[in-house]
Amino acid sequence: MRVPLADLRAQYTELKAEIDSGIAAVLESGNYIDGENVTRLENLVAELCGASYGIGVASGTDALVLSLVACGVKAGDEVITTPFTFGATTEAIALVGARAVYVDIDICTYNLDIARIESAVTDRTTAILPVDLFGQMADRTVLHEVALRHNLRVIADSAQAIGAKQLGRPVAADADATTLSFYPTKNLGACGDAGMVLTHDEELAARVRSLHAHGQSSYGYFERLGYCSRLDTLQAVILLAKLPQLEKWNLARRAHAALYNELLADCAIGLPGEEANNFHIYHQYTIRYADRDGLRNHLKSKGIDSKVFYPHAMHLQPAYAYLGYHQGDFPAAERAAREVLSIPIVPELTIEQIEYTAAQIRAYVGT
Repeated sequence: MRVPLADLRAQYTELKAEIDSGIAAVLESGNYIDGENVTRLENLVAELCGASYGIGVASGTDALVLSLVACGVKAGDEVITTPFTFGATTEAIALVGARAVYVDIDICTYNLDIARIESAVTDRTTAILPVDLFGQMADRTVLHEVALRHNLRVIADSAQAIGAKQLGRPVAADADATTLSFYPTKNLGACGDAGMVLTHDEELAARVRSLHAHGQSSYGYFERLGYCSRLDTLQAVILLAKLPQLEKWNLARRAHAALYNELLADCAIGLPGEEANNFHIYHQYTIRYADRDGLRNHLKSKGIDSKVFYPHAMHLQPAYAYLGYHQGDFPAAERAAREVLSIPIVPELTIEQIEYTAAQIRAYVGT
């Protein structure tokens, strides 16, 4: 049996008529940048995520960079973040001239270990940048409390968590800025790169909107040094076609995760933890196993896709050696990098595919 990690063609086929007609309408209009489709998407996503303002940008990485700049993070500042995530998070901090200060993760949720954050604050810290990894929100209550005590900004990297909630509150409800990615394999994916910045702060929203269009505050008036980072209109109409399906797709992922949890309950692997206050949308279903590579090879031989998110903790990456961290500094992140394996969780999976995948894991791992 074949079990893919993602099937973007199946998703397109489901919505082909609407996507094709939307693309054709944009091409026929000749209006390829900004316009009513982008504005509509910004408003709908902001409402879904609990924000007052949404600003479409060219990618999730750009969303991080522009949010950091708009929040006043500058060269020489420190930003507290996680060493276990995709490289864009640290990259964005470095690109604005700031320094990433890592805090270890909770090995069950893969998010920041909240109890360790305050001890990492110094007089140079200006922001905390949590990552809502794999679709589960980091603890906003504690983050907000720490930020208030130390006058810090909270910029949430929610690239993998659109539709997630905590205590019933969506991802952008309790941060100064929240960033999204619409990379094709995300729960809400474009057909190329796209991203968004979300906020409640009117002034911050205005700064991001200026920054994403070369620093203009009105056409031809350049108020600040900016970027060329607009969300493409073609991507906007694709995302508008998909957005009404997001809740259904997220619920399917949660149902798949529940079935995996049941089928693998007594298996000798680490299952993903979902905190009681969280509504996890399972961008990835990520297990842990000491012989991760052996298990992955076994699954591959049986036609089951898997992927390692992420094989190297950020503090051990050559690009960030200048930060001065060493092996052993963040043992939970390092253990995760050795052991994690993400298995198929996309909405299009059948029950038979999930049962087959679980059976093959059990066949290799045992109980």
